[in-house]
Amino acid sequence: MNTPDSSPHSVGILRISLRTATVMLLFTLIFTTLMALIHQATQAPIAASIEAARLRLISEVLPIEAYDNDLLKDVIELPATPALGLQQTSQLYLARKHGAPTAMVFEAAAADGYSGHIGLILAVSVKGELFAVRVIDHKETPGLGDYIDPGKDKNKDQPWIKQFDQRSPAQLPLEQWRVKKDGGQFDQRSGATISARAVTNAVAQAMRWAADQPGSLFDTDPGAASASDRGHLPGAQP
Repeated sequence: MNTPDSSPHSVGILRISLRTATVMLLFTLIFTTLMALIHQATQAPIAASIEAARLRLISEVLPIEAYDNDLLKDVIELPATPALGLQQTSQLYLARKHGAPTAMVFEAAAADGYSGHIGLILAVSVKGELFAVRVIDHKETPGLGDYIDPGKDKNKDQPWIKQFDQRSPAQLPLEQWRVKKDGGQFDQRSGATISARAVTNAVAQAMRWAADQPGSLFDTDPGAASASDRGHLPGAQP
């Protein structure tokens, strides 16, 4: 008499199970290999695409003739910096020309836009002049408050945001970096003051922060470093 384990029926089930397990193992190995090959093949193009997008964004605020270093490698990792309106880590890029410091490019944010958060990117020269500022993220009302974004500003000849270009505290005291409705020197559009006020105040605060940064930021060799590696940054959370 055959035992249950050695019966033809049991042997058949065992063979089917082994065959199924083998097929699944082979499928897993092939799939994993293909995914690894695809990842390797696409990793470089994706990285290049991300770098190109970052450089395009930086070029909105910093003229290419203002630096000759590899900006994406001369970078500081900033911790959350309330003085810039940033609750998360961000990056600060150090621009140099012929080895000499020229500017820094960094992000800031306003939390009090009409629809909340407004993200900014600024380039400030080592002399304290604002090269330019651009809005990079917002949810302001289309056709009303979104004129803070030059891509959506109907005035293509003179977008609202460009009134900040080439301004400096030496030329205009930061106390006057407010919209005219608040007694400052910057225009706002009728019926949409909140968006302009939020951006203007955030830019003024960012300029104050930039003025407090030590020259030692540029003292280390190019390459990614944390803020703690280059000393404490005023306005950043320790």
